[in-house]
Amino acid sequence: MRKPGVLVISHGSRESSWVQLVDDAVGQLPLRGELPVAASFLEIVEGRLIQDGIDDLERQGVTDILVIPLFVSSGSTHVNEIAYALGVIDAPAIDTDLEPFRIRANILYGEPIDNDPDVARMVWDKVKTESKNPGEEVLILVGHGSSHDGFRQRWEEGLSRLAESARAIGGLAAADYGLLRPDSVRAKVEYWQKERGMQVIAAPLFLSDGYFTRTVIPQRLDGLNYRYSGEALLPHPLLTHWMERQIRSWLARDADASL
Repeated sequence: MRKPGVLVISHGSRESSWVQLVDDAVGQLPLRGELPVAASFLEIVEGRLIQDGIDDLERQGVTDILVIPLFVSSGSTHVNEIAYALGVIDAPAIDTDLEPFRIRANILYGEPIDNDPDVARMVWDKVKTESKNPGEEVLILVGHGSSHDGFRQRWEEGLSRLAESARAIGGLAAADYGLLRPDSVRAKVEYWQKERGMQVIAAPLFLSDGYFTRTVIPQRLDGLNYRYSGEALLPHPLLTHWMERQIRSWLARDADASL
């Protein structure tokens, strides 16, 4: 007899508050009483790594696992290497230390965050207090990025669309994006300030607050005039809703296939 379950995978952090924010978002899933759900981490969080999550679900009799990669972009190399280690793809696109996991259950690999209406609303909710005169403001979405060809382009495409979606919600004059890798953030802010004469609102696209939101981005923009809330996506109820939509869509397709 088939039994579905969900495995949510995010990066992990040494900061317990980072881990707690992910746990809180997963814990708010209204479907948790109906099917087993495990939150696991790519690294750092000992005892709660990906293999631990798989083992936990399989001990509960789960035969089919929806894996939700809780990463902000399909351009993340981690999304690719996890897919390989789960057996979803035959080979990773880059070198990885991840070994194939021990899995008996069937795996369906879900989607990372990328551009989504829920996420655009989350981005705007985090920065809207910084907007004073929308007709003269540009939203610059700041993401980690990647130096790997192919992955960088996915980052750029996703951030470009997401920035525009968030701009439309807020009614700002323009939107753009910048990457920390390869570094384009400072150049983008300077362009919109000096060449276009606009007030910049910088918004970090990171799952939880941490070193990049608190230190790296402000350092890259040191000395420039910009507005910055520094708030990551979590906490926000729409992230739970985003996960729930994937789960319900999967369960509905599964139910239709069994008819």
